[in-house]
Amino acid sequence: MSQVIEKYMDRILAGHDLEFDEALELALEADPAELYQAADDLRQKLHKNSLDMCSIVNAKSGKCSEDCKFCAQSSHYDVEVATYDVVDVVKAVSLAKENEQFGVQRFSLVTAGRTVSEKHLEEFRQIYQRLQEETQLSLCASMGFLTSEKALKLKEMGVTRYHCNLETSRSFFPKVCSSHTWDEKVATIKIAHEAGLEVCSGGIVGMGESLEQRLELAFELRELGILSIPLNILTPIKDTPFADIAPLSVAEVLTCVAMFRFINPMAVIRLAGGRNLLGEEQKRCFSSGANGAIVGNYLTTVGNSLGEDIEMFRALGFDVADEQK
Repeated sequence: MSQVIEKYMDRILAGHDLEFDEALELALEADPAELYQAADDLRQKLHKNSLDMCSIVNAKSGKCSEDCKFCAQSSHYDVEVATYDVVDVVKAVSLAKENEQFGVQRFSLVTAGRTVSEKHLEEFRQIYQRLQEETQLSLCASMGFLTSEKALKLKEMGVTRYHCNLETSRSFFPKVCSSHTWDEKVATIKIAHEAGLEVCSGGIVGMGESLEQRLELAFELRELGILSIPLNILTPIKDTPFADIAPLSVAEVLTCVAMFRFINPMAVIRLAGGRNLLGEEQKRCFSSGANGAIVGNYLTTVGNSLGEDIEMFRALGFDVADEQK
């Protein structure tokens, strides 16, 4: 391992954060194989072999007013997608129970739209109540922009963590969405924190942003104190503005994962949507610093099966539950 990598690893293990120029030096100049190994070493030293698994259900689908250029659920684009206001309670609870049997620790209701209405929030209360009664899962929500009142209501329903992706760095965000701002997302993150909720926030890589802008996002998340960071890889969806963007190489994805570990050493770096695009190579993300995953299918794209994921994680040496009996 090079002296530069060792120097920065020692500093991180001593409790000191990297500066942006140091992170950029690592990303551009370190030998990639050594960088990935070092990130995995950091993960093992700071998090052992624990793997944080969560799953989601599309609790309100389609007809979203926002114009995020990557998203099939936006009403701005002519994409065929399932549309409904509130997921069936039995379906949501059944999916949660299946995930719990595979060792998944968290389960989130995710809604399309700028924000969740008071009416729909009350309908989701029934689902959260059933989940509390019938599972041991930690409960999460991803429901767009928050008010303090909505945040406190979710907490009262048993939600402990709120998800709001920044999606990308402040500097690149205007090229991704024009119907809301990066700062509005930060405001919701702060509201969630003020209500006593943990926050999960990350982004999507491969939307045309630069390496520097991926690092900017990692630093912005650190500044906000985020300890659960989902990393999505863009899945180009037909008839969306980002349908024809060329995919990132495996090396670009691995460098991103490794650098997020160096910049956010104490966070769960959670592989999310799009990792199945890497095929067998996706397992390398989990030996390059990642220690979490969203498992099962995602909102509008298909993921690995739960069984496939569990088999992969166990083979990689992570501590996960036995497969479903």
